[in-house]
Amino acid sequence: MTTDKKRLSLTSRVLLGMSLGILAGFIFRTLLADVALVHDYLINGLLHVGGKIFIASLSMLVVPLIFVSLVCGTSSLKDLSTLGRLGGKTLAFYLATTAIAISLALLMGTLFQPGQGVDLTTTSTFAAREAPSLGEVFIGMFPTNPINSMAQGNTLQIIVFAVLFGIAISLAGKPGERIAAFFTDVNEVIMKLVTLLMNIAPYGVFCLMAQLFTTLGLDAIINLGEYFLVVAGTLVLHALVTYGLMLKTFTGLSPLTFLKKMEDAIMFAFSTASSNATIPVTMETTTRRMGVENRVASFTVPLGATINMDGTAIMQGVATAFIAQAFNIDLTFGDYLMVIMTATLASVGTAGVPGVGLIMLAMVLNQVGLPVEGIALIIGVDRLLDMIRTAVNITGDSVVTCIVGKSEGAMDVARFNDPHSGEKEEEIRFPRRDGGTATETSTSRA
Repeated sequence: MTTDKKRLSLTSRVLLGMSLGILAGFIFRTLLADVALVHDYLINGLLHVGGKIFIASLSMLVVPLIFVSLVCGTSSLKDLSTLGRLGGKTLAFYLATTAIAISLALLMGTLFQPGQGVDLTTTSTFAAREAPSLGEVFIGMFPTNPINSMAQGNTLQIIVFAVLFGIAISLAGKPGERIAAFFTDVNEVIMKLVTLLMNIAPYGVFCLMAQLFTTLGLDAIINLGEYFLVVAGTLVLHALVTYGLMLKTFTGLSPLTFLKKMEDAIMFAFSTASSNATIPVTMETTTRRMGVENRVASFTVPLGATINMDGTAIMQGVATAFIAQAFNIDLTFGDYLMVIMTATLASVGTAGVPGVGLIMLAMVLNQVGLPVEGIALIIGVDRLLDMIRTAVNITGDSVVTCIVGKSEGAMDVARFNDPHSGEKEEEIRFPRRDGGTATETSTSRA
């Protein structure tokens, strides 16, 4: 018992691993940069392997977790009209937060003008990839081969197939009930696996941070210091103020309690810089710690990881203002409105495309006639900013999950307010619209 009390929480251990990794990275870069043994066997050897294994272990769970949890959630719906209402609310909130994010970013970029007096001399170039049209995205959402979609990790196609499969289970009578029970058991096993893998997080985070900060030059951050600070400051402002106000307004829940429970997920998102890789932890946080029922979280979290790009939208807004100022190009009010509309719609239109942030930025710059080559100016600090904006993205996913869950009567508010929820095995009872209760079992957190 004494040992349990003295044991550091997961958040503390991840934070310790992150801090030690950053310190080790700076030491390797400044003191041991010329030592071939350190570079070959430690930085590109042990640290590289450790970081890749950590990312792979999280990514390994993404496809089965999305599919199984979404099948469980959809098959539990007795009234299929609920699914349409759930999807409409979720999409509306995600688009609204993205529009707010890009508007806030343009305001901050115009107010602080980080691009004034920037030296445009650069040897870098940026080749913009063409993003698919919105029509192509909708067509591509429907898989011709669901197994291939899972193998490729195509999130939107997995979501569509899982929803259709879950609907079929709910309509199949007794055979459907047997299949649903099987998927419920599989879902519990997967969530237990999430808990087990979270124990390796401090070591994986250490490897990722140490390797990153052996290559990340402080000179790049100093040269783009004002741009970096404006983007980072806007990201923090959006996460604290916009999301806090939304949560309080639509649910009446405490933003401080929410942020406290988000600590683990935010740490994971920051260290991995991947919303998809963080899906297992985000799901565990919203269901086990915040009390949102699986039928809601299994839909809103994977969809949010795919199309909710508030952090990316903020980067685009500040970057657009920065590049316009750097090239001494004045943007009109109409141009700003075009940026807001393009970035908001592009968050859906480029969903699931690798390197989505820079593709979306290229689309926005083309839309208002700014040189795409300007992206080369900001690439130097984009990796570090990507870590911050990923943390903001998954925070937004969780806020919308709580809002939609509360509005659907699928959230245990007492569980949300309990500071120790999710730390021991216990039964979760969710109120249903028919007046009964739905029961799930929570397993212990790492």
